[in-house]
Amino acid sequence: MTRMLIIGPPGAGKGTQAARICERLEVPAISTGDIFRANIKDRTELGREAQRYTDAGNLVPDSVTNSMVRDRLSQDDVLNGFLLDGYPRTVAQVEELDRILEANGVALDVVLLLTADNDELVSRLLGRAQEQGRTDDTEDVIRHRLDVYDEQTAPVVGVYEDRGIVVRVDGLGSIDQVTERIMAALPR
Repeated sequence: MTRMLIIGPPGAGKGTQAARICERLEVPAISTGDIFRANIKDRTELGREAQRYTDAGNLVPDSVTNSMVRDRLSQDDVLNGFLLDGYPRTVAQVEELDRILEANGVALDVVLLLTADNDELVSRLLGRAQEQGRTDDTEDVIRHRLDVYDEQTAPVVGVYEDRGIVVRVDGLGSIDQVTERIMAALPR
């Protein structure tokens, strides 16, 4: 049984690695982006509420995000573990996740922190932007996103480091190399 969070800067390969980890560990990936899209597509009450914010160009408030995560973590497929991607992003969300998991009688086992050199990430993201024709992803924009990540995520990582459950893995290298590093680093 593994209950984990994957965290790392933009471009570190979280989505790619999350899919591979989930396949190997046979646990569901729980991505807040996927949860938002599914709730909006299914026109759930939470989805309609989230869409009101996104349609106005605003961030979905924690209360809605927390409710969606609470609902997702109450489903049967997470009984044998899960991998969270994209949540929690703030210390307030860490506290709410703690309450959700405590109510379910479980806790996170590990926080997988993918690390990478910022210059390498900028290069990777610029290449991806070029491949996808995303002209809005300039070097300045990417560096700003990395700065915001550092500011917002450092306190979250700090909370989990204090609990002794952070495992750091170098996110640079081939996809297979990173996957093997992750699997070797995860507690057994």
